[in-house]
Amino acid sequence: QSKAHSSYSVPPECPPDVQKGECHVNFIRKEQSSFSWDWGPSFPTVGLWKGIRLEAFDILQLIQFSSFPLYNHSSGQWRLQVELFIDADQTTSGRVELSLPELGSQETIQTRFTKGRTKYNFTLLINKTREVKLWWPNGHGSQPFYRLTIRGFQDQVLLLHTGSKVFFRTVELIQEQIGSSLGLSFYFRINGKPVFLKGSNWIPADAFQDRVDPSVLRNLLQSAVDANMNALRVWGGGVYEQDLFYDICDEMGLMVWQDFMFACAMYPTEDDFILTVHEEVSQQVRRLKSHPSIIVWSGNNENEAALATNWFDIPASKRPTYVKDYVKLYVNNVREIVLEEDPSRPFLVSSPTNGAESEQEGWVAANPYDPLYGDVHFYSYTSDCWDWKTFPRTRFASEYGFQSWPSFSTLEPVSVEEDWSYDSKFSSHRQHHESGNQQMLQQAALHFQLPNSSQPLKRFTDTLYITQVMQAQCVKTQTEFYRRSRSEIVEGKGHTMGALYWQLNDIWQAPSWSSIEFGGKWKMLHYFAQNFFSPVLPVGFEDEDSLFVYAISDLSQDLQIRAVVKLYSWSGLGSLCTLTSDLTLIPGGVAAPIFKRPMSELLAGCGVCTRLTCLISFHLEDDHGVQQGPTNEHFLCSPKDAQGLRRPNITAKVQEDESGFAVTLLSDAVAPFVWLDVGGVPGRFSSNGFLMVSGNRTVRFDAWRPSSVTELSRSLTITTLTDVY
Repeated sequence: QSKAHSSYSVPPECPPDVQKGECHVNFIRKEQSSFSWDWGPSFPTVGLWKGIRLEAFDILQLIQFSSFPLYNHSSGQWRLQVELFIDADQTTSGRVELSLPELGSQETIQTRFTKGRTKYNFTLLINKTREVKLWWPNGHGSQPFYRLTIRGFQDQVLLLHTGSKVFFRTVELIQEQIGSSLGLSFYFRINGKPVFLKGSNWIPADAFQDRVDPSVLRNLLQSAVDANMNALRVWGGGVYEQDLFYDICDEMGLMVWQDFMFACAMYPTEDDFILTVHEEVSQQVRRLKSHPSIIVWSGNNENEAALATNWFDIPASKRPTYVKDYVKLYVNNVREIVLEEDPSRPFLVSSPTNGAESEQEGWVAANPYDPLYGDVHFYSYTSDCWDWKTFPRTRFASEYGFQSWPSFSTLEPVSVEEDWSYDSKFSSHRQHHESGNQQMLQQAALHFQLPNSSQPLKRFTDTLYITQVMQAQCVKTQTEFYRRSRSEIVEGKGHTMGALYWQLNDIWQAPSWSSIEFGGKWKMLHYFAQNFFSPVLPVGFEDEDSLFVYAISDLSQDLQIRAVVKLYSWSGLGSLCTLTSDLTLIPGGVAAPIFKRPMSELLAGCGVCTRLTCLISFHLEDDHGVQQGPTNEHFLCSPKDAQGLRRPNITAKVQEDESGFAVTLLSDAVAPFVWLDVGGVPGRFSSNGFLMVSGNRTVRFDAWRPSSVTELSRSLTITTLTDVY
């Protein structure tokens, strides 16, 4: 197909050599990442992998059906749009009965079933006297549903009988002026409420889709919920996920940003290709539009940006040809099909995009990364990730991240002893991102001493650990910046209403941007996400030589809270001094400053503290003295420069009670980035990668299979930052 396309090239012809992939994959409608990506292998599969069956029927057969609710604000009434795809052996008269018993709503419609395959549209008006319970995202409410029953008759003969869950919710993508600021807002309103999207990006869970069983999906999605996420972006270089994925997202309140499967490439626009795309998009929208979890369709991943910023070195004289093809494929075809099939949710042509502004600029904006509009993807591996000023103050961050290596227990089953070195052929082969291994060490070296053990295996495992520390701290800093920017406009920038880091899961055992390793084990980043996505969160940062603490609330109700700020010495346990702010009213859905103190005054008021000898811990309390949200910390210097920091002596005791396992830690010194690992025992801790500034701490361990105190005690290892020096 590529050779036949001789009038002009459709780039890229091949992926970068480091990906070890295949060429011309943009000509085939198959999982693009199966031919390699910068986080995965080239394992393209061939053949049928799902069940095959023959179906016979006498009069008619229901092929597919879907339903979606629409709300009329002027009349205050819900209606349910129901679509049936029916294959009839002959033209016949009949009737269709639609029923939602719990809402006292039913309709009987006389119809005519036409011979052949036909789509039928019906409307069920919802009884206005009944209260409709709404579906809400995780953290904002529950996810109730109703049972829709559909029956079809010819005379009194029942020809079809089916049903489904029905969820009621509205979604709006708001792009409008923000006061007198330049640009437009970009946020989602669910059931009339602005919602900050907290989450990550989803890639295929396995290179071989037949291995993605229900337990794999449920474990990964539950891990997202357990980290206080409410949204996932199904990325456009993978697959349209199986029905169960969306069923679980519906159940758990995980909003889905659904890309269509076009990514990081130009695509052909010949008639046969367009016909294939038309069938693909129609089928997927019909299959998926019943799911309330899907809140937005997006036409492609990064293709507007690729064209606008000329990733593929297209000569200026030929650019109009590619812009024309782009508009033909994504606007005149994908967009038109989606708008016709599904009026219930918004559509974006690309991600990142300037949204409404891109449309005004002919669908390809001059700068699709403009922070004043739409969503932004941002990566920088050389800038200091601890410096929040290096991040764009964008309306919506839909991709950002840093790489790390998975744990040794994940790598060990697919490697041998000669591989256990950061410089091994194995380490190089599994790294599919150009200079990725070097970038991780360079970023880590900005703030940490790099491992230098004379024992090869220890040096390797220590390096795995330090990359996870680096990644967790980097993504934490960036995410907290986005969350505290939700209520601010600075030089026209801000009102950030989404933070979806790259990426949630892994496709194999290798270095990547993921927070969950292949097999389900949580990296340090995922434990950090539990905190930085917490519904109530304190965030500390420095600006103009002052320490600020912001209170961030995703709650619906107001909070009366104060900041409690404590200074600790690196050389000893226990706080040196405590400062408390006044009680402040924080409205629901707001980020606001509640504490400000010049750093010089803060340090001088705490006796012997300097930037090198002390660190800061802080939390929020309500008017009853009850802590709200997690405890956070702010480092006054790079840990590699900390004076007084020494290797702690930490002991652990594992105990079992009626609710599981508890691990009690005792330490004789301050211990940053305390990492608990039980090797190959599947499960997760209630907290991990944490800072210990007191002598004891107890965490829970949730085992995903039967285990014992003996097994966990034998498997448990504890690593802290100074253990790798």
